[in-house]
Amino acid sequence: MKLNIVPARTGIEWVKLGIKTFLKQPLALTGLFFMYMATVLVISQLPVVGSLLGAMLVPAATLGLMAATAEAASGRFPMPTVLVSAFRAGRQRARAMLVLGAIYTAGSLLATLLGGLLGGPVTPPTDAEAPQLDPRMIYVLLLHMPLVVLFWHAPALVHWHGIPPVKSLFFSAVAVLRNFGAMFLYGVAWMAVFLLVGFLVSTIGMMLGGAAVARSIMMPTVLLLVAMFSTSLYFTFRDSFRADDGGEELPAPEQPGGESKP
Repeated sequence: MKLNIVPARTGIEWVKLGIKTFLKQPLALTGLFFMYMATVLVISQLPVVGSLLGAMLVPAATLGLMAATAEAASGRFPMPTVLVSAFRAGRQRARAMLVLGAIYTAGSLLATLLGGLLGGPVTPPTDAEAPQLDPRMIYVLLLHMPLVVLFWHAPALVHWHGIPPVKSLFFSAVAVLRNFGAMFLYGVAWMAVFLLVGFLVSTIGMMLGGAAVARSIMMPTVLLLVAMFSTSLYFTFRDSFRADDGGEELPAPEQPGGESKP
């Protein structure tokens, strides 16, 4: 497996492929996404450990949605069992995915804690004041960005290539940063899709029955767009890596003593 450097315009293609593949199997991919959301919601209701278990399942669920996209892109109907693909590839890879989930949970908790400390206390606004944006939320989101980079490709690298969890995080970060142009356009294009669809839906809702109707149709629309976005994740991974017969070899993380392992 080697790193594949793609042109910046590939980011736009990833968005197109995600939308096109989603429209091939809209019911199946939407159903799988809502199944994942419902599972996490139910697990998060468990006392004490619910939120931790929900976070631990994020890498495995991401892999499941990517596997569903691979099925749909190949013309096959993704069955519900595809969501647990991470735990059907053997004990070793299932254990590695759980380790990845534990690392993600620890990182998310740390980012949330630091964000709360950096944001400081927030004074509740009075009735005469407009609601203010919670600075703690901004810090938490910013501190989660390194996690996004580290875990973008990591679940797929663990599942499909058998890369150990820590190395998969390193390789994921390298791939995202080396293909920054494509990833940047990918993010900008999806933001444009969300804004355009949101504007159209809200306008139609206002014309049909005012703000109440607009709000009632906006939430399912956003969820569908998120499901469509999750469909495109597979293509960012597929095009960022290639077999050993071509492409740029991934650099190895430094070992103790400053040496690098090929």
